[in-house]
Amino acid sequence: MRIVLLGAPGSGKGTQAKFLVEKYQIPQISTGDLLRAAITNGTAYGKQAKAKMDQGQLVSDEIVLGIMKDRLQADDAKAGFILDGFPRNISQAN
Repeated sequence: MRIVLLGAPGSGKGTQAKFLVEKYQIPQISTGDLLRAAITNGTAYGKQAKAKMDQGQLVSDEIVLGIMKDRLQADDAKAGFILDGFPRNISQAN
């Protein structure tokens, strides 16, 4: 099962995702959480993301997609997942 939750900030995506995680026992995957973890863990994508952020730039789709691709290949996502706020644009959706 693959679920995508989209909406404006504060619209309740995260709240609904928590209910779905409990019901279906699949992971919630949030772009923001993935970026923070990549930066904290010092991964290659995390270093690239931090450099962009330190320059006051948006993190590129290439970096976001790389982090997301790695996460979706994890064992716990094989049975399904909930995407929270992703994709954010047409490029990411493709």
